[in-house]
Order: sequence, then C-alpha cells, then structure tokens
Amino acid sequence: MPTSLPSIPSTFALGVCDYPEHVPWEQWRRYPERQRELGITYVRIAEFAWSRIEPREGEFDWTWLDEAVEALADADRLIVMCTPTATPPAWLIRKHPEILPVDAQGRVRNFGSRKHYDHTSPIYREHSRRITTEIAGRYGQHPAVAGWQTDNEFGCHDTARSYGPASRDAFRIWLEARYGTLEALNEAWGNVFWSQEYTAWDQIDPPNLTVAQPNPSHVLDFYRFASDAIADFEEEQVEILRRLSPGRWVTHNFMMHFRDFDHYRAAECLDFVSWDSYPLGHVERYLPEEEKVRWARTGHPDLISFNHDLYRGLKGRRGFWVMEQGAGQVNWAPSNCLPATGAVALWTAQAYAHGCDVVSYFRWRAATVAQELMHSGLLRHDETLDRGGAEVAALELSGRPTDDVETPVVILHDYESLWIYDEQPHSEGASYWGQVMLFYQVLRSLGVDVDVRHADADLGSYSLIVAPALQLMGDERARPI
Repeated sequence: MPTSLPSIPSTFALGVCDYPEHVPWEQWRRYPERQRELGITYVRIAEFAWSRIEPREGEFDWTWLDEAVEALADADRLIVMCTPTATPPAWLIRKHPEILPVDAQGRVRNFGSRKHYDHTSPIYREHSRRITTEIAGRYGQHPAVAGWQTDNEFGCHDTARSYGPASRDAFRIWLEARYGTLEALNEAWGNVFWSQEYTAWDQIDPPNLTVAQPNPSHVLDFYRFASDAIADFEEEQVEILRRLSPGRWVTHNFMMHFRDFDHYRAAECLDFVSWDSYPLGHVERYLPEEEKVRWARTGHPDLISFNHDLYRGLKGRRGFWVMEQGAGQVNWAPSNCLPATGAVALWTAQAYAHGCDVVSYFRWRAATVAQELMHSGLLRHDETLDRGGAEVAALELSGRPTDDVETPVVILHDYESLWIYDEQPHSEGASYWGQVMLFYQVLRSLGVDVDVRHADADLGSYSLIVAPALQLMGDERARPI
C-alpha cells in the first residue's frame, strides 16, 4: 500500500457526486465548467453505471464515459472513479439468479433496485473482479483520475448478510478454518446446551428461522463471517485497482451509525475512509419522537460529530472524506424536511472542524427519473441553484489547510461488542449505540474533543479513556496502558 499519495489533498476541498449517464450529453457537457465555477474540485462518477458500461455480457460501451472523463479533465476537475458493482445488471442476474441475496426470512431479494447480490457468491466475485479490471484498465492511469471508490455503501438496505446457499456453504468453510474441529466449535459455542452439538460440518446452517432465540455464539460467528466476506470482496477490488491504477488512492463510502460489519477490518486495505452524511434523514432514524421536531431541519449536532470522529479514527486519526453530504431534503426518511437556512454551510464547516479533508455533496443535479426523483441536488430539476447549492457557492472554506485532530479523550468502540450487546440487550430499549452516545454527548456537552478508536488501538497518548459497553475482554485488551 502506498504511504505517500500526492493526490490526497493537504487543503480542504469540495466535491460532488454526478451521473453523466442520467443526462443527455449536450446538456451534461456544460456541467464540469459550472462545477468549477461553484468551487467543486472532485467529481465522483460511474458508481451505478454497470448496465451502461456493459449493456450485454462482454460488450462494452465506453464512449459516453470517455467523453465525461475528458470534459471533466478539460475543466481541471479531479475524478473519483467508482467500481460499479453495487448494481449488477439485469442480464447478469437473469443468467445467474444464484447471485441474489436471501434475507433472514429465507426470501430471495430480487432485481429492481440496488445491492442485489451475495458477497460470498463465487460467480458474483468473478464478475466483480472482471468489471473492476475493465474499468481500472481503461481509466486507471488517466491523469484526471485522482482516486477510486469501491462499490457503494457496503451493507446498505440490510444486505451485509445473506442466508442463502452461497453464504451457508462459505460459512461452513469459514468455521472449519476458524475452529479446526467440530469438538472445538461445540466447546466454544457451548452446544451441549439444548442438545445443539454438531457431528458434521454440513449440519451447520446460518442462525435464522430458529424456533426460539438462536445461540448467541452462533450468531456472533455468522456476523464475523459475513463481515469478513465484505472485507474479502473489497480487498479483491483494491488489489486490482492498485495494480492497474498505481499512485491513486482508494476509499469506500461508509454510512452513519452502521452496524452490520466491522468497519475497522474493511478499512485496512484503504488509504482513507469516507462516509455519507444525511443529517436530516438520520434525525428520523435515530432520535426519540420528542427530539425529532427540535432537530428536524438542522440535524442533531452530536449524531453528525460522532460519525466524523468515528471515521477519523478508523485509520488511526487520519483524514477522512464525507463522500456524500446531503444538501437538501432526502427521499427515504419517514418525513423529509428542507434544511434550515445555513444548514448545508454549517454541516460543511462542522466536517472541516472535525478533521475532514473533502466534503462532497450528493448530488449535482436532482434526478428527474426513478427512485431518487424526490431527492435534492445542488441544482434543481430545472438546473437552477437549489438552496444548498447557493450555500455551497458562498462558502469560503476551500483551500484552508487540513491537519490531524489531536484530542485528550478517547471512547473505545468495536463492532463485535455492538453485535453482542444488541443480540442480548437484557433490557427493552437498550442498545449499544444508545449507550455509547450517552457517554459521547456528556463529553461533548463539557466542550471536550473526543476520538473514537478501536478497543485494541494504541491508547498511550490519551488522558482519559472511556469504555462503554465493551462485551469481550481478553488478556491483550485488558493490558495496562
């Protein structure tokens, strides 16, 4: 992995997510110059474009993407190119329906939106490597391509875990590699309880559709396995990108308070991490009813800040990006409010204050078709600046130096503790995130800057270590500081 990448910014910059495949060329070709006028440096493209890149198996159409890349390069914009694997096309699914994921109720999840694949499917892994090789081979050394985003929002829409045949078979292999013998597995899981002991590996299924609560050790190992599958899937892409696109960075866009895989493990192969910030939508998802009205148009400051601090610490206090910053109303929350005047500028400044290198807005122009028709962009449907776009145009943060954030206090966090805590909360309404946020909000109310780090990180530089909701404690983790 490269240790020094000149294309990683040392000054704060702005970006935007754009979709040239959604707009007629004669209309879209004006966008790169407008983006430059708005102070946009980075433009992310091609994350959902597989069906346009490869409309039929082995038949590629690069013309439209070549033109978009050259137009952005001519306007001196830097490109964040994406692997388009979050949206396998219809021809691939029809040829190989076994790629489709299976939910915890045993139902196949069909084609027609996105993220419709099982990370463990050998066939899909083959096609993931193939399309990644094709796009990296074509654009990997283009001077305008500054870096890469893998896939999109791993685990979004409850897709981190599949319970179908591909994951079942891969889980058994993973367990045999972890435990070696069935005796060791039975001992570790306590399978003598309720006569759950196994005498053959093919007796073990994913822990779903059980009559009563499944064995929590079985559940924890399945979550570990599914998390490792995501990391393995990503590492295959990253290896190809590093080989065919040397000197460019690689990142992935994680999500707010997401729980379904180990982000530390998934971040190991990346140069830095990114996350997608939608403050208003997450007010609806994470706050109690009595708090939602108060924060409905600004977002809750601690929810936003915690995720900045979490993702800043994922790679050991390195800089991070907000790859998707909401710039108006979303379309997926129970209630979709307009931001208050100044909120988009506030969120941008908040990210910068927490050590963010780049804030990239979602999206350039509001979509005129399909599922995100009601989602905002920097431009309205008629291409005039929306309210968020006007605030971006007035920003004066670009070009300011970025630096590491040094804090005296750290909150310890790990995903295995999250999984175990929420699997057996022992009190109705209790949750791992609720417990962690309780401590975080108290510290922030005292004006204390906080790091969020893995429980096994080097903690020697901190004056105060806060360890809420840790569920696993071995000798190494319990070591004296």
